[in-house]
Amino acid sequence: MKIDAFAAQSHAGLAPSPWVQRWAHLVASGARVLDVACGRGRHVRWFAERGCAVTAVDRDAEAITALAALPGVHAVCADIEAGPWPFEGQRFDAVVVTNYLWRPLLPTLVESVAPGGVLIYETFAVGNEAFGKPSRPDFLLQSGELLRACGLCRARPALRVVAYEEGRLEAPTRCVQRLAAVRDAAPSACALPSLE
Repeated sequence: MKIDAFAAQSHAGLAPSPWVQRWAHLVASGARVLDVACGRGRHVRWFAERGCAVTAVDRDAEAITALAALPGVHAVCADIEAGPWPFEGQRFDAVVVTNYLWRPLLPTLVESVAPGGVLIYETFAVGNEAFGKPSRPDFLLQSGELLRACGLCRARPALRVVAYEEGRLEAPTRCVQRLAAVRDAAPSACALPSLE
């Protein structure tokens, strides 16, 4: 479900998330970017201005219609919680998700990252209920849940974690988990010297 508390404030000015900006250097110019539950498109616009081919998906038809007019943007109106995943079999150089959590979709998001691609994810976590909405457990990640849900705690994870944070942020005060993870382009060999 789309989150309104922090999202409304940051989307109002269409300022991209500092977390997304911090890890956007992993996304090459011309890359295919998927912005999931994009809302009014703060990250859609930001990546499109940097020469990326951006696919935007949200269930808000008005927001999607406005984004469809932007150069380099493919806008898709879809209810990804109640309907089928509109990008079955497609992979993207970057998958970006902010202020959104639909747990059944997490494995699909991981699978949507192309070889050499990146997943940049930031949403609310347990503890946020002390500061406002969202406050329901359905919309708050448990400690380490984003890592586990993305399969990053397995012996052979699909993605490699570049950065992970969880905790409280200020201005406005909120609790989040955020992740940047890449899918290696090819299996990497051990870089350590031989022990033989």
